[in-house]
Amino acid sequence: MSNQHKALGRGIGALIPGAAPASSPPPVAATGPTSIPLDSIEPNPDQPRRNFDPEHLERMAQSMARHGVLQPVVVSRAGHRYQLICGEQRWRAARLAKLASIPAVVTDVDDRDRLEIALIENVQRADLNPIELAHAFKALCASGATQEAVGERVSLDRSTVANHLRLLELPREYQGDVEAGRLSIGHAKALLSVANPERRRHLRDRIVDEGLSVRVSEGLARDVSKPKRPRAPRRPAADPNRQMLVDSLRRRLQTSVRINGDDARGRIEIEYFGAEDLGRIAGLLLGDA
Repeated sequence: MSNQHKALGRGIGALIPGAAPASSPPPVAATGPTSIPLDSIEPNPDQPRRNFDPEHLERMAQSMARHGVLQPVVVSRAGHRYQLICGEQRWRAARLAKLASIPAVVTDVDDRDRLEIALIENVQRADLNPIELAHAFKALCASGATQEAVGERVSLDRSTVANHLRLLELPREYQGDVEAGRLSIGHAKALLSVANPERRRHLRDRIVDEGLSVRVSEGLARDVSKPKRPRAPRRPAADPNRQMLVDSLRRRLQTSVRINGDDARGRIEIEYFGAEDLGRIAGLLLGDA
């Protein structure tokens, strides 16, 4: 296990006694593992993980049927029943294996610690996809924790927490792409920078269909987000009579001629190239030619 995972927040051991160092007084009361009927246990409503791989659960169930459950789950009392805190995957696999009971540690924690313990367990196992993490971070923030405090609890930078929370600004369909691995967090950030829904959709389709890298996606996101240059105002249609006059002068003088202005006032511009050309045009205008 990496040093980062060992240092995640207070760690499950600090929240569930028995794994905590002797010098650290346990914040909650707990008993040793005991066997509890599976039908007496309910799933954790604060479980950050929402997707469970059926094939992986089946493999776990087969192992449990042969070797039993090697690691207890963690539960808290809920009236005459129990509620899972950690180990929902093991609980689901045990049900698949048609076991009657499962070893469990019974502890009492408040709602926020229940979510934090479940979050830390899943982060340590790298079991959560980015959207599941985002929902867990959102729930911790809703309990009154700041993004910085949430990051400290799970040993992640505040910016990492903030980037995950931003994923929830995406439409649910795009969140599904992130959950399924079709879009990475980097791709999602690129899409979030595109405000126009149609352009965002077009970019999303290109990323998925063409397998674009994050760098390319970011460049395309910048391009489609640039404001369009305003079109130059259209010039009014030329007066056909004036255009005929301009054409006649051009043919007569054999040079470029422009008429600027309107019927009331304006000017005529005639181009010349050198002294000899100026003399030629002047002779034409004065009738000397």
